[in-house]
Amino acid sequence: MNEGIKLPKWGETMEEGEIGEWFVKMGDRIIKGQALVSIEIDKANVDLESPVSGTVVSIDSETGDIVPVGSVIAHVQTDELS
Repeated sequence: MNEGIKLPKWGETMEEGEIGEWFVKMGDRIIKGQALVSIEIDKANVDLESPVSGTVVSIDSETGDIVPVGSVIAHVQTDELS
């Protein structure tokens, strides 16, 4: 199953985040809990961890992009059956 990785809301007032360094690239195998990307919020950097295991099939936001909370920033083909 293809899973969209969304930018979560880490604080009550958070509306967007800036994409920092990607720690993975397309085609990489990842495991649940693995850090995918650094996100800058309110002058702090937070690592977004993968909610699923699988293979990165797309990275939809680039370093420096400002993305709203809830936006899909990457897709993972999961190991789980739908």
